[in-house]
Amino acid sequence: MAKVYYEQDADLGILKDKTIAIIGYGNQGGAQGQNLKDSGLKVVIAEVEGTPNWKLAQEAGFEVMSANDAAKAGDIIQILIPDELQAKVYKESIKKHMKKGKTLMFSHGFNIHFKAIKPPKDVDVIMVAPKGPGFMVRETYKDGAGVPSLIAVFQDASGKAKATALAYAKGIGGTRAGVFETTFKEEVETDLFGEQTVLCGGCTSLVKAGFETLVEAGYSPEMAYFECCHELKLIVDLIYKQGLLGMRKAISNTAEYGDLTVGPKIIDEKVKKKMKRALDRIQSGAFAREWIKENKEGCKNFNALREKDKNHQIEKVGTELRGMMHWLKKKA
Repeated sequence: MAKVYYEQDADLGILKDKTIAIIGYGNQGGAQGQNLKDSGLKVVIAEVEGTPNWKLAQEAGFEVMSANDAAKAGDIIQILIPDELQAKVYKESIKKHMKKGKTLMFSHGFNIHFKAIKPPKDVDVIMVAPKGPGFMVRETYKDGAGVPSLIAVFQDASGKAKATALAYAKGIGGTRAGVFETTFKEEVETDLFGEQTVLCGGCTSLVKAGFETLVEAGYSPEMAYFECCHELKLIVDLIYKQGLLGMRKAISNTAEYGDLTVGPKIIDEKVKKKMKRALDRIQSGAFAREWIKENKEGCKNFNALREKDKNHQIEKVGTELRGMMHWLKKKA
């Protein structure tokens, strides 16, 4: 069982005299930065001058500067730009400022675990990873709660790395919900596996396969969309709130019987073997090397795959049907 920490386990005072440099004011950068500022901590933001995020950070009351200047000013440097940009920005703007006593931070361990970034030995390297999107990190904090978070220590040069991670987690509201201790290796490998085989890759491929099966069998695309995509949210919401058993209690006996008898025949041992192969590629670093190479070569394959899916029938039908759902427009 993972060790879990709460409010009483973290001392925010550790960060009171520190400057926290947030590199990137996007989804997580904006939320974490605002929460830290509201917790009474000194935060500076690194962004590209003239961009919408630069303006948003200024409007939120932050001192905004280049990554180079932020890394120089920061005692704690939290890199919250996309994985594929981190190594370049680190090499060009951050590396020269990583002096003894500083802390390098991440919310995803990709670049450290796969050695795209190699920090000096005399700095602390830690991770604080909220298990939720930025808007949720911000909204739950404002409501007096928080999002469960992970902490990990990759390098403890000061002997205080874990205490710093816990203090930062408290500053963004994580200790209100619970902070789970993990490692960079565990966080990265489980995160990539979940994204590829279940949450993103597995889910989208399953939805498309179901949609295609019904349409190819002569059913209308609209009915196929409702059954294989639209209603997925209803089931996921039930699982999110009540778990698998709670979801099954909320659906009909007919649906539950079909779940228990047919589901394992679709997601069978052959699928699990393919999942294992995907995990092997993650653990060996093969996926990371492929993704790094893809970016270095201009993302030609990535962009082609994106373009192909844009033209899938499910996207055209879905766009039309969602346009009829007035409640979705209200939320947007």
